[in-house]
Amino acid sequence: MNVRLVKPTIELQDEYMSFYEEWGGSGEEFIPWVIGKDPTDFGEMVKELQNAEKGIGLRPGWVPDTTYWLVNSERRVLGAVNIRHDLTEHLRNVGGHIGYGIRPSERKKGFATKVLELSLVKMKALEINKVLVVCDEVNVGSEKTILNNGGVRDEDYVDENGNVVRRFWIEIS
Repeated sequence: MNVRLVKPTIELQDEYMSFYEEWGGSGEEFIPWVIGKDPTDFGEMVKELQNAEKGIGLRPGWVPDTTYWLVNSERRVLGAVNIRHDLTEHLRNVGGHIGYGIRPSERKKGFATKVLELSLVKMKALEINKVLVVCDEVNVGSEKTILNNGGVRDEDYVDENGNVVRRFWIEIS
């Protein structure tokens, strides 16, 4: 599988817009949340993502995070991942360290497992060796992805809407 994680860059604007438009056209919620950012001013969006990694301009109570795009050898953006550098109480319950998503037309091809695997390498570089990854109880595919990457189930969390969030820890050696 010839894919890699790259940080957002203006050079991939066309490829990212294709990804964004496909996702938006699907009617699905943008996951991770960061891909829901309005890309109309693409340069500004990329700058905001770069600043978030440095902890610049964060909303109160937010933590620094790094966004990567999963791209193939043709530069096609297949997915995205948002890596949080720390956990707040909210992230401990429903967000975790890593949020990822694969564009609808590229699902069920192993890319989710790969994006999580590559993300764990990035977590290790941040010196975070115990990683929390979560998914909704109904998201069987994501649960399998987490388990395929060594996830060990912790207690579920039930949010204010009654949604059950499955929580998993992955130890990085």
